[in-house]
Amino acid sequence: MSDLTAEYELDYFYENGFTRSECTSCGVHFWSRDEERETCGEPPCEQYDFIGDPGFNESYTLEEMREAYLSFFEEHGHERIEPYPVAANRWRDDVLLTQASIYDFQPLVTSGKTPPPANPLTISQPCIRMQDIDNVGKTGRHTMAFEMMAHHAFNAKEEAGDQYAYEGEVYWKSETVAYCDELFESMGANLDEITYIEDPWVGGGNAGPAIEVIYKGAELATLVFMKYEQDPDGEYELKDGNTYSEMDTYIVDTGYGLERWTWMSQGTPTVYEAIYPESIDFLKQNAGIDLSEDEQALVQRAATLAGGMDIDEAEDMETARGDIAAELGVERARLEALMEPLETIYAIADHARTLAYMFGDGIVPSNVGTGYLARMVLRRMKRLTDTVGVDAPLDELVDMQAERLGYENRDTVRDIVRTEVEKYRETLDRGSRQVQRLAEEYAERGEPIPLDRVIELYDSHGIQPDMVEEIAEETGADVEIPDDFYSQVADRHGGETDEEDIDEKETERVADLPDTDKLFYEDPERASFEAVVLDVLDRGEGYDVVLDQTMFYPEGGGQPADTGTLATDDTTVEVEDVQEESGIVLHRTDEDPGKGEFVRGHVDMTRRKRLMAHHTATHIIGHATRTVLGGHIRQAGAQKGTDSSRLDVAHYDRISRAEIKRIERVANDYVRDNIPVTDEWIHRNDAQSEHGFDLFQGGIPPGEEIRLVHVDDDVQACAGTHVARTGDIGLIKVLTTERVQDGVERIQFAAGDAAVEATQATEDALYEAADTLDVEPSAVPETAERFFTEWKQRGKQIDELKEQLAEVRAAGGGDAETVEVGDTEAVVRRIDGDIDELRTTANALVADGKIAVVGSGQESVTFVVGIPEGVPVNAGALVSELAGRVGGGGGGPPDFAQGGGPDVDALDDALDAVPELLEQQLDA
Repeated sequence: MSDLTAEYELDYFYENGFTRSECTSCGVHFWSRDEERETCGEPPCEQYDFIGDPGFNESYTLEEMREAYLSFFEEHGHERIEPYPVAANRWRDDVLLTQASIYDFQPLVTSGKTPPPANPLTISQPCIRMQDIDNVGKTGRHTMAFEMMAHHAFNAKEEAGDQYAYEGEVYWKSETVAYCDELFESMGANLDEITYIEDPWVGGGNAGPAIEVIYKGAELATLVFMKYEQDPDGEYELKDGNTYSEMDTYIVDTGYGLERWTWMSQGTPTVYEAIYPESIDFLKQNAGIDLSEDEQALVQRAATLAGGMDIDEAEDMETARGDIAAELGVERARLEALMEPLETIYAIADHARTLAYMFGDGIVPSNVGTGYLARMVLRRMKRLTDTVGVDAPLDELVDMQAERLGYENRDTVRDIVRTEVEKYRETLDRGSRQVQRLAEEYAERGEPIPLDRVIELYDSHGIQPDMVEEIAEETGADVEIPDDFYSQVADRHGGETDEEDIDEKETERVADLPDTDKLFYEDPERASFEAVVLDVLDRGEGYDVVLDQTMFYPEGGGQPADTGTLATDDTTVEVEDVQEESGIVLHRTDEDPGKGEFVRGHVDMTRRKRLMAHHTATHIIGHATRTVLGGHIRQAGAQKGTDSSRLDVAHYDRISRAEIKRIERVANDYVRDNIPVTDEWIHRNDAQSEHGFDLFQGGIPPGEEIRLVHVDDDVQACAGTHVARTGDIGLIKVLTTERVQDGVERIQFAAGDAAVEATQATEDALYEAADTLDVEPSAVPETAERFFTEWKQRGKQIDELKEQLAEVRAAGGGDAETVEVGDTEAVVRRIDGDIDELRTTANALVADGKIAVVGSGQESVTFVVGIPEGVPVNAGALVSELAGRVGGGGGGPPDFAQGGGPDVDALDDALDAVPELLEQQLDA
């Protein structure tokens, strides 16, 4: 790792009597006014010294501390800006959750491509860090949800000139530390007790020297001086193992923990009493936790040492608890029994706040992305409430936090929580049976249950690890759950996405060309144009033609590319596809029109107009869906077409038929009102300030200037082509809805002529059904229901006959072979029926205390083996052997298994071998 020592030798430190020292406990370097100080001040090197003895002159609430911080920096020339959502993927596509205030400005502002909303600025940004989930409640200081108070300054090197969106230096390292000292002094802190620890920072592709600010045992701020960017050829290797090079921009990136500053001002045993006082009191009372004076005193003493419970630092939690108990002079078991219920209460309060942030900002539970992380937190919170005996509904606990945070969509938040809790109950019922089977399987093997299988159970069924431990213990299986289990799960599902590799050779030639003038924004209904061919690239299966200007729309934002022709005096070539690469529009053609040629382009306007209608209808359907289902609706994907289009939306429940009809009515009200569809190019900061992050429903556009499309109250950043007025669409018809994944609903619809055609196709299907049933179209539903009821009744009769037949077979009817296997009778029978017949017969034989081996040989071979309880024969092993003899495979648990193969001719020989195979198992 590169040595950044010189980066910390600040004029401010030398001018104000600081000394650089090495911590005798952990070895880090730090700066302090106390030249005698030997340790860095951070746990576990030191304990919390402010519990019961606040470090500031006054006690602050969260709201008071936030205002004090923001006002301080406003008075020092910083502009206050509003916080961004906790769902960072609302304005950027490389991360899921906002984990720091700098996330608001990466990568566009930090790279210098766009200017910041103010410079310098101050903000108090809500954040969520899933990697802290396992520490919440234990260390006294960790919160998964928190506000990062911050001040930022964006600088650019003088030699960079005006090539970036900002220039010159606002302030840098010494001024940043001076602000920090002055803020502490304004709070009444003892500056001699503050230490500044050297700790380089990396994150989001950037890096730089950083300083952790420790006061009375608590880390209250981190001062990052971002000056590097990740570069495979960079000269600086940092702690993440990557190499970095210096940027032309350099940024002051600070983070002051609102919750910890509030805690420092109050001196409560943990941060949770300082920031969740009402919730903690309510939860303690609900769970029946009432501490005596002696117990309360012990808790306070333990709280000063709780920093040692950090999962990232401690050897393991049991050892860490034992060390604290030894220092306090009490038994570990007593301390554990006292602290664990409290730690659970603290975690519940923090989880409730995290969910309030998530659901309040429009995140919907699902199996992917931010939705997965929200579901993980909610299910863990449910398990925690059950463990400690809190019987208050989860939606009430989350609503307490949503109300305090000022969210206006609290009814939706509560509805999401209630729906998700019910889903969890259903999956838990199914999943617990799988845990039982898994535990039995590994107990029989004499092997521990692998961690990967535990995580799979959590992913698919929400089974909490402590439930796996309980069932495993009852079954006699071993399982080891790491202290950071939830952090590992979160790492698998959340965070940063990999950037696509860019073929530099492929883009060099195109990059040297001027940007294509896009005429389709000026007049989207114009079909013909003239242009000059700037270049032609031979792609082997066609040609990419670059023009100086074009009416052809390149594929993007879910809208397919235009098609048409390019004609010279000598030839006409077909435009089959159109793509855009860094501002250059590439027209894929079947022939080479010739570089330097003058061409006449013609767009297929029948196709274009259908696409324009469907694209505008997509905006209208999205707006109508939000109107009907709620403001939490976010676009999760879209694809426009000529015959139909689809819109995927994040929603926590299925969309009912009644809701679809309402969405359709709202959408067609827009069409009938013939509202103008307008567009404008606007600075992205101004757009975000005026319209928020709902602008980016269809993705995050690059650049300083973005195009907004207005359809009445609906405003979206969009580069597509649209009709001039909503009346031009004619009609919008919702065709189908389906759940494409948990938490995502797909709405398929048609617009204009395509809507009429789709409606006629539906009517044709209805009339065909009426002809088949020989009834009037209006009678089709009633007739179909009657036929379906009769079909189900016949199915039940068939099932009953199968069961009766199975009982006859079990009683000895037919051509079964019966053999004695130890003290048990085995029945071997060929039944050329379906799998249900085989299973029913096998179950009937097992119920009669017999070993069942049944096989069927129709188009292929199927075996089913059932073993009564207590018989030392493994059904899975037997089926595997039989299936192998017919060219296939199979297996299953020891009591009931199935398998098969393609070789029907070998079925009888396989069944003849069963007695011998059974004897071999008994002998083994």
